[in-house]
Amino acid sequence: MIDFSACRVIPGRAYNGANGSKIAVEYEGAAYMLKFPPSGKGKPTELSYTNSCISEHIASSIFNLLGIRAQETMLGTYAVKGKEKLVCACKDFTAGGKRLLDFCAIKNTVLDSDSNGSGTELADVLDAMDKQQLVSPTALREHFWNMFVTDALLGNFDRHNGNWGFLYDDARQEAEIAPVFDCGSCLLPQADDKVMRKVLDKEEELYARVFQFPTSALKRNGRKLNYYDFLISAQQEEANQALARIVPRIGMAQIKDFIDRVQGITDLQKEFYQTYLQARYDRILRPALERSGGRRT
Repeated sequence: MIDFSACRVIPGRAYNGANGSKIAVEYEGAAYMLKFPPSGKGKPTELSYTNSCISEHIASSIFNLLGIRAQETMLGTYAVKGKEKLVCACKDFTAGGKRLLDFCAIKNTVLDSDSNGSGTELADVLDAMDKQQLVSPTALREHFWNMFVTDALLGNFDRHNGNWGFLYDDARQEAEIAPVFDCGSCLLPQADDKVMRKVLDKEEELYARVFQFPTSALKRNGRKLNYYDFLISAQQEEANQALARIVPRIGMAQIKDFIDRVQGITDLQKEFYQTYLQARYDRILRPALERSGGRRT
């Protein structure tokens, strides 16, 4: 893997978010944000640090494999006080002077919204998408549901309004939908070796993490959406259409081959991620597509 320790740190770059430390470095002439894993101390796990950097890289790469534009990532290392840490390097997609505007900020501009920018009640989020004026509401809603279906595959429990959005070009006064980013909450990032073995050895442990949790950050009537219950109900037509777009693109053999080639992770981790993704594909997405009638757009 790449050792980013000797890379020049880019001054004047700072990043929001509570999920670990972040710095900007220059690598091969391009700017990258290095994401460090947050400490796992204080959690009921054997991990010193969570696996969020691994989740970030694998999940972002799967989005790109499915044709949904996401940040480009690499796993690497960075030495801090003599200790080598695994980091995820995320290529800067704001090159050329574009600004990242998260959906939370844009939702705040909708003056008659029923909640503030951080509110994740589904009906209010959809209403804000229709009322924003940066991009086509139709294109934005299609992107949103494509992202939701892929997050269902990946088990993302934290796709809130602050980690998706737009790129704005001030010179041209034009906006576009930003690449998918901030995927560190996918793939059960706090699962240590003990949990991984338990999930692999016991079917009920695996299915608990498919049918019961993690849930989406989106809410309906104040309760977080359960991915299985929501998609299998086939009640949201736009979600049904996204299933018809995305599920046929999912090649599990291709995804498993990609995971086999990820450097810096153990064979146990590879088997766990492959098994977890296969189960969510087989038990959530395929049945939901069949229940919705397999409609295509």
